[in-house]
Amino acid sequence: MKIMIRPLLLSMFVLLAAGLQQCSYSQNSSKPSKVAMDSKKDNNPVYSRKDTSRVNLTDEQWKKVLPADVYYIARQKGTERPWTSKFEKFEEVGTYYCAACGNPLFKSNTKFDSGCGWPSFYEPISKGSIIYTPDNSVGMQRTETQCGRCKAHLGHVFEDGPPPTGLRYCINGVVLDFEKAKEAERKFNSKEE
Repeated sequence: MKIMIRPLLLSMFVLLAAGLQQCSYSQNSSKPSKVAMDSKKDNNPVYSRKDTSRVNLTDEQWKKVLPADVYYIARQKGTERPWTSKFEKFEEVGTYYCAACGNPLFKSNTKFDSGCGWPSFYEPISKGSIIYTPDNSVGMQRTETQCGRCKAHLGHVFEDGPPPTGLRYCINGVVLDFEKAKEAERKFNSKEE
């Protein structure tokens, strides 16, 4: 009897530890190809960095216009593996957008290194850029963040961030696009001349 209880207790401990991880991740190791990243805007008719109208596509329509890795996170509420995002240690100045629809989400000056393995921000670009929904999956009570324009799953928000908000928006880098700030780029280029 004792022999059977030990593996059972060990299994329960492992499951509990996995469930307590704040930013759970899947084992989906598919990396986006350069072609997929470059073409995601070309074949996506709803992608716009200026249009603020709500986007309502069916699951099948999203599947046709999004690269597989973006679709998995944005529409199936997946999570990329920690420390795999190109934006995790990214320090360029500019704006982060929703990779599914182009909605502006975060300014780079709100990004910080949280050490959690995913890009983290302490404040969205505007109140309407993010939608908050309860998430009681994986045995935890969390707040899911979704794009305010297309409802793409972005990640979660936690109350352990830095001032001034005390919030940590833990975001999947796969669902982010980035545009370098034009003014910062102009200043940088003028210094080189």
